[in-house]
Amino acid sequence: MAISTAYNKPTIPTEEDAKLSEQSSRILAPLIRLTQSKPTQQLKVVEENGTEQTVEIPATAFHLLVDILSQMAQGNAVTLIPIHAELTTQEAADILNVSRPFLIKLIESGELPYRKVGRHRRIFFKDVMKYKQQIDNQRMQVLDELVAQAQELNMGYD
Repeated sequence: MAISTAYNKPTIPTEEDAKLSEQSSRILAPLIRLTQSKPTQQLKVVEENGTEQTVEIPATAFHLLVDILSQMAQGNAVTLIPIHAELTTQEAADILNVSRPFLIKLIESGELPYRKVGRHRRIFFKDVMKYKQQIDNQRMQVLDELVAQAQELNMGYD
């Protein structure tokens, strides 16, 4: 069996997939607490013909599986991207939820590292996520400051 490396193609769940994912995540989610102290998790796979196999997977992979099922249960598209993956400017813009021209400005200003492949720019996924984390942290800091100001001015927020 071949393992898919097509990380850039999101899997969009059908309505049936979403229902099954919801049922599966409800069963598996409580088991996360049990795996927190263990480095691995054992799963039993029962095939259609009744044969059973026990599979041992890393606890982190088990947590990812539950996260994937939870997202699919909500009808969200899911994709798996290796941390070392290189993205096109459009893929990076999509992840950051910005326009491609805005992303190009980030690259040209030096805020986001890239490399050239021929005449195309490529951005490491890890760099996109690092930038996203920085921006999210800045947003949270600004929101905290706004909340503090509102409370200081007794603007009616509790």
